[in-house]
Amino acid sequence: MKTTKLLFLLLIFLQISCKSQTKKINGLSFVASRDKIDTTHTNPVLKIQSNYVALMPFGFIKELASPKITHNTDKQWFGETKNGLLQYAQEFQKNDVKIMVKPQIWVWRGEFTGLIEMHSEEQWRILEESYSAFILTYAKAAQEIHADILCIGTELEKFVINRPNYWQKLIKEIREIYKGKLTYAANWDEFKRVPFWGEVDFIGIDAYFPLSDKKNPTVAELEIGWKSHKEEIMRIQKQYNKPILFTEFGYRSVDYNAKQPWFVDRLEGNVNLQAQVNGLQAIHNQFWKEDWFAGGFAWKWFHKHSEVGGGNNNRFTPQNKPAEDLIRKLYQQ
Repeated sequence: MKTTKLLFLLLIFLQISCKSQTKKINGLSFVASRDKIDTTHTNPVLKIQSNYVALMPFGFIKELASPKITHNTDKQWFGETKNGLLQYAQEFQKNDVKIMVKPQIWVWRGEFTGLIEMHSEEQWRILEESYSAFILTYAKAAQEIHADILCIGTELEKFVINRPNYWQKLIKEIREIYKGKLTYAANWDEFKRVPFWGEVDFIGIDAYFPLSDKKNPTVAELEIGWKSHKEEIMRIQKQYNKPILFTEFGYRSVDYNAKQPWFVDRLEGNVNLQAQVNGLQAIHNQFWKEDWFAGGFAWKWFHKHSEVGGGNNNRFTPQNKPAEDLIRKLYQQ
């Protein structure tokens, strides 16, 4: 009788253990701010059932052909610095929320980082030295806070394609410092050409794939729009045998939000809260049930929850919109 009971308890334990191991990364991209954070800012993240946050310190360059990256200075917002990263992580880890450290580059005037490209070998070498100083600063910080994931770059296609040997060497240097999982956040139209997927732990994609030209596509129409993109994602996943991680995903609450989901340059556009809900439901339907899919980080979440988003907001944040309720429902499944 005792043996039977022990076997039953062991079976229950193994089932619970298996479920915990297969839990998806239900993440939020937590925006860096001027301020320190406390429970006022972390409680809404807990309420939405998020088990991960991406914390995003920043480095800055003046223009696309500038090789020097400024980072971790007193002139930056607190949350964009190393001390900010450490403080934010500490607050979230108090509640067992896991961390992806995702250092990013900002080009002056908001030009696209994927177009960063030097005009000479000397400039490329300066950029490499500057980028290494930037990313290794945050690799050390990620190790210090025992972050579960470090993202080694975000949407840097020309840099990656032009300097593959540098990136291979950089990954080795990072692994000497940081012992957690690595990914890279490739743009939605870049991920097929990243040469070092075999060297990292997740194939990271900023998943702003165009899905529909319609003003307000239904969930079913959006899922049809995913078909060809999903096939290509699965092809790359099988090629490298690495899990897929959506390092960013999300939709604006605006008409035509699935036509060019990455588009953020202009504020205009009619508010469409349902379009945002449909986009999030469709991406969840298509990917969260797949064994090879690790999860993702919704874009984006601001620290002052009560002051952002809402029914008149047509931007990416789901806060204080029907999309927030949907994410809570999906993340607690």
